[in-house]
Amino acid sequence: MFTQFLQDFIKKESSAGILLIIATILALLLQNSFMSSFYTSFLHTPVEIRFGDLQIAKPLLLWVNDGLMAVFFLVIGLEIKREVREGHLSSLSQITLPGIAALGGMLVPALIFIAFNRGEDFSMNGWAIPTATDIAFALGILSLLGKRVPVSLKVFLMALAIIDDLGAILIIAFFYTSELSTMSITIAAIALFVLFVMNRMNIAIKSAYMVVGIILWVSVLKSGVHATLAGVALAFMIPLSSKDKEGNDFSMAKEMEYDLHNWVVYMILPLFAFVNAGVDLKGISIEEMAGTVPLGIMLGLFIGKQVGVFGFSWLAIKMGLASLPKESNWIMLYGVSVLTGIGFTMSLFVDTLAYNDTQIYHYADKLAILLGSFLSAIVGYLILRLTTAKS
Repeated sequence: MFTQFLQDFIKKESSAGILLIIATILALLLQNSFMSSFYTSFLHTPVEIRFGDLQIAKPLLLWVNDGLMAVFFLVIGLEIKREVREGHLSSLSQITLPGIAALGGMLVPALIFIAFNRGEDFSMNGWAIPTATDIAFALGILSLLGKRVPVSLKVFLMALAIIDDLGAILIIAFFYTSELSTMSITIAAIALFVLFVMNRMNIAIKSAYMVVGIILWVSVLKSGVHATLAGVALAFMIPLSSKDKEGNDFSMAKEMEYDLHNWVVYMILPLFAFVNAGVDLKGISIEEMAGTVPLGIMLGLFIGKQVGVFGFSWLAIKMGLASLPKESNWIMLYGVSVLTGIGFTMSLFVDTLAYNDTQIYHYADKLAILLGSFLSAIVGYLILRLTTAKS
């Protein structure tokens, strides 16, 4: 009976969002109860891997953020590659509206954050926090409406979120890197070259790509570039079409994306939310929430995202560059635009990079992400619920 329940739960599109909510609530409860010391010690559990002189020693929190999230970005990279080559981003007509909308959804929130924090060097590190969209959570909320929402809007949101993820990858690569290690960068470059040669030679052995991918991840981790980018680089090197031993066509990239998808959605992202969303509410005052950083994040997510996505979409459609998604209207498009303000896991991830997971803002920055994301989810859902008729 439980097995059948689990299978039915996994089949639901909204299950990923439900798990993220459960993980977040559990983290908040543990952090704000007599279990807070247990929760904190769990996050800082030392985990060490040693191979000769090579040593990687990090607390559990960083193994999740630097290690497991690299697997998440591997899946994102595989998804981007597939969509660009043969999916919803494979033609100019398909990419125009979500591409322009995603640009607005990154630009306006960043400008709102900058307007609140200009002149404050350390605070300005967080300018990219409200630019992200949590694709799993946003699509999960949209799926709760079932057939009320036309498929074209779901495709629009998915394409926009994928482009948004690509933007986040570029932002991390260019703006959140520390001092670089020449030796580690060299080893990473060699690993990438080996992966490229394997791709061109149509080598279709998953284990070979994984071994070189691990070498790439370790070298990137030690280089000063954020380790999650190794996952994206590996994804782009995995062949989209290959032949097996019998000479039959198959896609190793699609197989790997399929194999890893459930692990990412049902384990990695909830675990990431659990270790990063534990906000100590006891230490947060109204004055701290009214600070420039929390306000920049909250307003960037809830106001900036919807204004940027809907505003840029409106301009693109009115200028004849794109058209409204089929069977939708302006109110539906606006409701979906509000849902893009669900930054959640992606915003939390950028927050850890921007402020090195320090508690200089006493968790007010993370609480701002949660509030902005949940407000976007509730308002976006209500708009779509009240303005759509049952199919």
